[in-house]
Amino acid sequence: MASEHDRLKDFLIDAAMLLHRYGTPSHRLERTMTKVGTALGCDSVFLYTPTALVISITIDGEESTVVRRVDSGEVHVDKLLCTDDVLDRLEQKEITIEEARKQLSEIDRAPPLFPFWVYAFACAAGCGSLAVLFRGRPTEVLAASAIGFGIVVFEKSQSWLGQDRSLLLPVSGFAAAIVSLAIAQFVTPIDHRLVTLAGVIILIPGLSLTVAMTELAVGHLSAGVARLAGAMVSLLTLFFGAAIAWRLAESWRQLPIKPVAAEITAALPPSWVVQWAALLIAPIAFAIIFQARIAQWPVIIAVSIMGIATSRFVNPYYGVEVASFTAALVVGCGSNLYARLRNRPALIALTPALIVLVPGSFSYRTLNALMDHDTIAGVELGFNTILIAMCLVGGLLTSNAVVPPKRIM
Repeated sequence: MASEHDRLKDFLIDAAMLLHRYGTPSHRLERTMTKVGTALGCDSVFLYTPTALVISITIDGEESTVVRRVDSGEVHVDKLLCTDDVLDRLEQKEITIEEARKQLSEIDRAPPLFPFWVYAFACAAGCGSLAVLFRGRPTEVLAASAIGFGIVVFEKSQSWLGQDRSLLLPVSGFAAAIVSLAIAQFVTPIDHRLVTLAGVIILIPGLSLTVAMTELAVGHLSAGVARLAGAMVSLLTLFFGAAIAWRLAESWRQLPIKPVAAEITAALPPSWVVQWAALLIAPIAFAIIFQARIAQWPVIIAVSIMGIATSRFVNPYYGVEVASFTAALVVGCGSNLYARLRNRPALIALTPALIVLVPGSFSYRTLNALMDHDTIAGVELGFNTILIAMCLVGGLLTSNAVVPPKRIM
């Protein structure tokens, strides 16, 4: 029969692993779990990295250290919200440890909020919306959406077949590049590199890069370095597949264009209408991708539009660096204000809104320029990528000082 101390220790370990699995950043996970441990009457230390948890728990002078190997998952907004609510009620002594553990188990076993077809179309809509924001033409938007949809189907088929996900990035990069080239040469003229970038944008680890920079900025060096290295390797692996396709299909660029589908230009709304439609669709798409409930969509849309509109307004006057800082500041303040007013985690609005601002496209274009032997442009783009990421981090950290968050999450 497990003692009360053993049950407490097991609960803290399980709760930390679940927060890890749902994509919680290191500085938020460690502070949250330390606060929970203190409320339950024990001293605890949590060390987080994207692939492991080191937990030290001291109860009545007896210390025990546990190491767990856990793969960091994608951000799951709804499960983070539910888990944070359970932990908060446990801290307030409204439920017991056994009740909390049972509820956390139910949360973990809960099916996705949206069926697969909704998730797949959301990914396609996200890719198409970003193609619009990249100033893509209608055929380029359609091509990017189709590629994004195909990548999601391929990812799901790997899961169904129980295959290793290590092939997802190179195969997706190769497929996106080869399909874009094929469309450009045999169907209708398009910017195949823009379509490739927009089609794989959901796989580009721009958010991981920004989170890594945040962790480094707040002193979580082990987690920040590990996440940064993982993001860079993921980007290189994705680009490797695209580079192979470009080399294998080099001869296609020499073939005459044989258009069989004309560019759709008639009866299209003005460009500013299309841009604002994309600004509205993109947050909804990423809200679905991050598994946020419909009740959270209004605040996600509002915070996202404020961030993007701020960036676009400031950029022509003060440059991309100030625009990124100001946009992140607005997004952070908006998310923290929502967290204070509704007593909800700021991550609910912050993560989907931030994904549109992260410099994922810059990192991809950096490798693109280097592959074309344009070293100066590649180095410049790479520097801009790091600079923009740090500006976003600075804006987020400043927002915590301007509007202090009520909840750690």
